[in-house]
Amino acid sequence: MVRHLFAAAFLIAAFFSPTLADSGKLEPLGAFTDSTASAALKKNLEEKGVRITLPDGTVIADLWWRKALPTHAKTEVSGAIYTEIQESAVLAVVSFPKLVTDFRGQDIKPGAYTLRYALHPLDGNHMGISPYRDFVLLTPVAEDPNPDAQYKFEELVKLSAKTTGTKHPAMWSLLAPEAKTFPSLSENEHGHMVLTATVKTAAGAELPVAVVVKGQAEQ
Repeated sequence: MVRHLFAAAFLIAAFFSPTLADSGKLEPLGAFTDSTASAALKKNLEEKGVRITLPDGTVIADLWWRKALPTHAKTEVSGAIYTEIQESAVLAVVSFPKLVTDFRGQDIKPGAYTLRYALHPLDGNHMGISPYRDFVLLTPVAEDPNPDAQYKFEELVKLSAKTTGTKHPAMWSLLAPEAKTFPSLSENEHGHMVLTATVKTAAGAELPVAVVVKGQAEQ
């Protein structure tokens, strides 16, 4: 059943200077120009991106935040952190230079992907995956041209499954922000590489977000 695979995504501030973090390096990039992405998607992204690099020099990914993240009034939801983010909203776009794995250890081919917010259901199938229900699902940009499109959970799962070429979506886990500076890249107690940054919202606020950009759930 597709609903029991899930996970999350990552982040970086719109305006930032190069930052040497505890566990790697964050470097500024120019605009997102992938030829497979729609003009609408490109227009909704910040003009500056970030390159995420490990201490050994390995580039994990390049990432561009959305200019104005759709949000609404925050509500209290059991096990959730980012309830103010509109469900299925595009948070960012990420580009991988080589094969990587997601939070569930699934292979993701080189290329560019949207990161859409999703809240996994309380159906008992996600126990132990993450302490939080917040994730981002990765979808090929060629399959996701409209950044304003809204999807129901099952629709988004099906769309994200095109990333893995299976019945299961590609995912990154979102965590509660713990870093004191933004943006930052650090390793947590589980050995996961966590990118923490602030994302601009459509309401004009700045939302701190933390995403596991490298690492897997304990199986």
